Amino acid sequence: MKTAIQELFSQLEIEHPNLFNTNTLEGRKFINDYYKFFELEKQQIETAYNNGWRDKENKTKGNNYFGDNYYNDNFKLI
Repeated sequence: MKTAIQELFSQLEIEHPNLFNTNTLEGRKFINDYYKFFELEKQQIETAYNNGWRDKENKTKGNNYFGDNYYNDNFKLI
């Protein structure tokens, strides 16, 4: 499962592959400038899970399953 942000960046990589070339200054700058959006989305997903979805998941995942676990299981980039 991909998030909307991951889908957007996948499309950008197809249309503008030079933006993701870490061997160029332009590529490194682009990744450094926009990586923060992945981090913000990750925090939002973890917070939403911890604030509401966790109770449903605890029935199947256990009491030590939190937002970071949920994010890593469902959205973490390889």
